[in-house]
Amino acid sequence: MHATLALLENTDFPAIQRGKLETLQVNMGYRCNQQCLHCHVNAGPKRSENMNGETVDQLIRFMRIGTIKKLDLTGGAPEMNPHFKRLVSTARELAIHVIDRCNLTILHEEGHEDLARFLADHDVEVVASLPCYLKDNVDKQRGEGVFDASLAGLKKLNALGYGQEGSGLTLDLMYNPQGPSLPPPQAELEAAYRERLKDDYDIVFSHLYTLTNMPIQRFGSMLISRGEFEDYMQLLRDNFKQENLDNLMCRSLISVDWQGYLYDCDFNQMLTLPAPLSNKPHTHIGELINIDIEGKNIIIKDHCYCCTAGQGSSCGGAL
Repeated sequence: MHATLALLENTDFPAIQRGKLETLQVNMGYRCNQQCLHCHVNAGPKRSENMNGETVDQLIRFMRIGTIKKLDLTGGAPEMNPHFKRLVSTARELAIHVIDRCNLTILHEEGHEDLARFLADHDVEVVASLPCYLKDNVDKQRGEGVFDASLAGLKKLNALGYGQEGSGLTLDLMYNPQGPSLPPPQAELEAAYRERLKDDYDIVFSHLYTLTNMPIQRFGSMLISRGEFEDYMQLLRDNFKQENLDNLMCRSLISVDWQGYLYDCDFNQMLTLPAPLSNKPHTHIGELINIDIEGKNIIIKDHCYCCTAGQGSSCGGAL
């Protein structure tokens, strides 16, 4: 796989600093029951990296401080971590909002048959990847049979109340383009998704988020192989919007890797660019309790243009 960091080092992206920390985004490991072309984590069934119980304990100790409003769990498939349910249960006891970034197909995997019910019982917001409402497009990007399995997962969540008006259970869908292009306007695409999924499959959801493909890991390597990397980066730069800077997720979020080390965002984590929060090369979640991170600089490279292009892009959709 082609490395992309060297191609992103020289940048004129504006300097940005941290605001108040509100969200812990935790990568619970790189194990996944899928292996998607666009995956910036390079996750898959053969990956063995998984957060251990001791690191989960340190996360819980930090959450007990009372300043974190949101716990955003990702992977891989975060649910494949054996400590997933313990971390979710504790966060909810602390009245912390929990997001599970779910690939949907995990809901029918052996050993996870009760997962959907667990998520509903704990009022977990589910953010599910569904890059299109067309079978061929989804299977091309995520693997043969994934579309049908994803619909089965959505129906299972709908049956529990997810996405249903008045249920209080939030089911968000995540869209990303098939190739090196910017996502279409989020509101217009959400309307199309809502109509097609309801009419064709009787499936409902809460919101649709659009995410611009990050030029790192598998997607970045594919661009290099096709000779499209520079053109894609130019597209991102040409569509830079100054007004998106204020709403960048890295201003209020810390990304925690499966070993407990801290990064400014999930993308910097995948590029092994540690957050400059202390005088150490790597700061651990166990040390964060003693550090005031507000106002500290955020590590920037050329890939940051991905988050500010067009309508903007974040783990919460358009900015």
